[in-house]
Amino acid sequence: MAVLETQDLRLTFDDMGSLIEVYSKPSDWYLLNRAHLGLSFRMMLPLEGRRNNNVWGHKQKKPPSCRSSKDSVEFTWDTVESEHGGVHNIKVRSLCEIVGGRAVFRMNIDNGDSVMVENVYYPYFGDMHRPAGCTNYNFMAGDFGNLEHYSLFPTFPNMRGYYGVETPVIIPMAIRYGTPPMHPIGIFADNSDNGFYISVAENRMECLNWQIELHPGYENSADQRVPEADTIDGKDVSIRFGVTHIPYIAPGQTFDVLPFGIQAYCGNWNVAVQKHLQVSKQWTVLPSDLPEWAKEPHSWLQLHINSPEDELRVRYKDLPKYAEECARLGVKAIQLVGWNNGGQDRGNPYHDIDPRLGTWQELYDAIKEIQQMGVKVILFAKFTWADRSNEDFKSRWEPLAIKDPYGEYYLFEGYKYFTATQLNDINTRRLIPMCFACEEYIDICVEEFQKCVDLGADGILYDESQHHKPAMACFDPSHGHRYGEPMYAHDRKLIDRFREVLNGKEFMLAGEAAYDDQMDYYHSTYVRTWQKNHYPIIRALRPKTAQIMTAVNGFNDRVMVNRCLRDMYIISYEPYNFKGMLSDFPLTVDYGQKMEKLRTNLREYFWDGTYNGNLGASVTADGKLHDNYSVFKTDSGKTGLIICNDSADEAITVTPTLEDGGKLSFYCLIEQPERKPLTGPVTIPPLCAAAVI
Repeated sequence: MAVLETQDLRLTFDDMGSLIEVYSKPSDWYLLNRAHLGLSFRMMLPLEGRRNNNVWGHKQKKPPSCRSSKDSVEFTWDTVESEHGGVHNIKVRSLCEIVGGRAVFRMNIDNGDSVMVENVYYPYFGDMHRPAGCTNYNFMAGDFGNLEHYSLFPTFPNMRGYYGVETPVIIPMAIRYGTPPMHPIGIFADNSDNGFYISVAENRMECLNWQIELHPGYENSADQRVPEADTIDGKDVSIRFGVTHIPYIAPGQTFDVLPFGIQAYCGNWNVAVQKHLQVSKQWTVLPSDLPEWAKEPHSWLQLHINSPEDELRVRYKDLPKYAEECARLGVKAIQLVGWNNGGQDRGNPYHDIDPRLGTWQELYDAIKEIQQMGVKVILFAKFTWADRSNEDFKSRWEPLAIKDPYGEYYLFEGYKYFTATQLNDINTRRLIPMCFACEEYIDICVEEFQKCVDLGADGILYDESQHHKPAMACFDPSHGHRYGEPMYAHDRKLIDRFREVLNGKEFMLAGEAAYDDQMDYYHSTYVRTWQKNHYPIIRALRPKTAQIMTAVNGFNDRVMVNRCLRDMYIISYEPYNFKGMLSDFPLTVDYGQKMEKLRTNLREYFWDGTYNGNLGASVTADGKLHDNYSVFKTDSGKTGLIICNDSADEAITVTPTLEDGGKLSFYCLIEQPERKPLTGPVTIPPLCAAAVI
């Protein structure tokens, strides 16, 4: 038995290498306290006629060798035995070490056998037990800029078909794009501000995901009810959690799985993120070539001019009239969508002009005219897919597509536009994810990118840069890569090649919903954050200067404008779901302009400062805790708060307090930007926000 301790954690391992206890000292919470539920690792070694053949670390007949110290414990299995394949010449070394107050789990696998190591569960926790008295227990993970919540108690969703699993299972990527390490932190939290988090311990892309299972299953399936007792029908009730790596380790290969660290925390989710940032700051950077114009507070207009169903809304030569409004209203950039032949989401990955909208010269001249007004033009671009309806799909694109283990390309369902035919999914253009580990395809993307540069644009916004859904890996070695090559590991290479084309030219490289690592090489990212309860994980992970833009499309969209100020987001004005003009929603633009003026006047805090979530201050409204606020620190150490009132009917009276005892001196409102001395509580009108400094 080996015990490791940090200031906040105690971990106990048995002689089989299983983790049998995890204890949080600050909250007196035993996350894992039933030794017989302990697990070490799980590994799948497919056999001919028996694919689902597993190795269970805790079931090995021969105990592993062990080396331990006060700060680490290492277990080594020289060989492993699978359920149906006997003994395999596969050496497994697991290491748990205390690093900076976290327990970090590492594993090396040396495959000297004839079988493939297809997937590995590690670290692997036999029970993520809720604390005593807990009435709500959740797992939180990032997805498209938001921190999604998945209930673990009192209910537990099943995110895969019940026919395909023995017990209910949560796999966050089953919704959209939540897989780590793109979203590098997962948080287990109760309703009393106690929690554990798990996060990546190195900056490396790998094919993996979270997996959470409820054992043995529901007490009441009608409402997905979790049994309240620790046993039901004589069976242990437990929530099993693993990081599922899918490395495809071939015979003769060795592999280090991506390490993860765990740590306890007290407070809300912002505390967990702040602790993770102490590690991730060692590798996170921001691009050094951000265009000068983007360094100032600013906003964008997104404008769609054509779709696969041929609206042909705006000819190229008519684009300057949209820019005239932008110039007059202080909107700095236009993201031009659907300018390519066939319109938005058609014809990928081609980036040619659409002759029905005008000539190449007309688009070039329109861009130049817009730029002379002081407005930038960012071209919507797309490199993830090939459109299966392209005439040359079979001959040119299918050979370069990501292939599954059966040699077939993956299929993404595509997007539906306007007509009843397409809205009912009858003639939708299906999209095929392309292999980014294939140099031939990357060369093609570079050629298509050059077309955007040649038009004289100020940048691109690479739509769907953040995923290759539904593909995670490619199994076509004819592309020049190994079998099971992870796709996300090649995303950076594409943008590096684009920068070679630019050769120092000032040019905006923006991506949609860029995952954490992508913020190292994209200048800006675009998300949609209109969830009723938006948890800004994308800002929390990049709390200073990272440029994040969000859609604002309501006709008096004051809550979203307030949120842009609160979470340091750039406004993307999108009237009629980005198919209109700024003059179509004057109430939203007028309020947005007032917000921009306040942000500019106080940019030291709310543009150039560091976002701290709601840490460092508290706010009460009419005597009750109010959580709709954020805290910023200036480079000189001063503090500012943005406090929002989302109520459409009632003003609120708030009292902000700094936790360090510092003094808040002034405040102003978005609609009353002049500073006023802070002599007592602040009244915030309905659908408004206050800055307190």
